[in-house]
Amino acid sequence: MPFSEETLTRLKADAVEITGRYPKARSALLPLLYLVQSEEGYVSDDGMAFCAEVLGITQTEVRGVATFYTMYKHEPAAEYQVGVCTNTTCAIMGGDQIWSELAEHVGSGSEHGDALGDGHHGDIKSPDGKVAIERLECNAACDYAPVVMVNWEFYDNQTPASAKELVDNLRAGNAPAPTRGPSRLCTWKQANRILAGFGDGQAADGPSAGHASLVGLKLAKERGWKAPEPQ
Repeated sequence: MPFSEETLTRLKADAVEITGRYPKARSALLPLLYLVQSEEGYVSDDGMAFCAEVLGITQTEVRGVATFYTMYKHEPAAEYQVGVCTNTTCAIMGGDQIWSELAEHVGSGSEHGDALGDGHHGDIKSPDGKVAIERLECNAACDYAPVVMVNWEFYDNQTPASAKELVDNLRAGNAPAPTRGPSRLCTWKQANRILAGFGDGQAADGPSAGHASLVGLKLAKERGWKAPEPQ
């Protein structure tokens, strides 16, 4: 349904702040898409129309970008979007098994219950709609493989059992803190507002790099290794 006048007023004020960050307004399209996704949980036709109007471009141009990137949803997302990495390192460390078991665990009794298994590449929602799982490409956390992300926050060194426990806690309203980064987990809509450029004060919380990420640096210092001089 169309945005209410109150919602439009709020979105327009945020859009002015977003577009003001860029020398050319149309460069603000990606954060604007996050902004409208933070409002509805997905990028609706009305959301795309809003972005087009703000930037003075066509809705076709907006749709082309919104449908190109997988982080923009085109139907209402769950409160917690759980991404299972099944790219090379995570896959060989158990990511495929996590996906297979989590898909069955989450999808049991849902509308996707007959579409589970290794061939399924779409979101699978829990029957209560609170959690959805999806396959993700590399999350740049290979040193903590296999990893799972919830609303783009890291949960490292997962197993099928720990991933199922994580999902159960999310559905019960007991969201555990991410392994690294912020001290509390945001909802999907809150995370999208942050991606639109409106911080929640947690940017400096928690360690951004843990032990596994720093092993190489530690060894280099201990052994006196240095980068080669530029030629």
